[in-house]
Amino acid sequence: MDKLTVSQRSENMRRIRGKNTAPELSVRRLLRQMGFTGYRLHRKDLPGKPDVVFVGRKKAIVIHGCFWHGHDCKEGVRKPKSNQEYWAPKLERNRQRDATNWASLEAAGWSVFVAWECELKNIASLMSRLDQFLSEQTDN
Repeated sequence: MDKLTVSQRSENMRRIRGKNTAPELSVRRLLRQMGFTGYRLHRKDLPGKPDVVFVGRKKAIVIHGCFWHGHDCKEGVRKPKSNQEYWAPKLERNRQRDATNWASLEAAGWSVFVAWECELKNIASLMSRLDQFLSEQTDN
């Protein structure tokens, strides 16, 4: 049973943003600290509107919340206890849409990096992976 009333739950869900989230702002801050500037945000002309795009490098970075996009970490494998008939298909559609968007980007010659919310707990590791991703040359 949900501990919140329907109106409280609705208000909580309404406050969850789709872009410029705290994890996204953290990753963008890291990119600037690392000297990677000149990126574009939420390009509508690309599948899935990646959060950060380096057009000249053909590199896209998507920043995902573990729960919403089904990461295999502790938060991502957690299942809602109430209204499961709604949430299970919704979360599965998110995973399917992500896979389709990534495949479309890669088919168009883009490299895709997924940064998960839980990875922000180990900044040094995330910075290393971002640096490697952005520094490698593409074959295009």
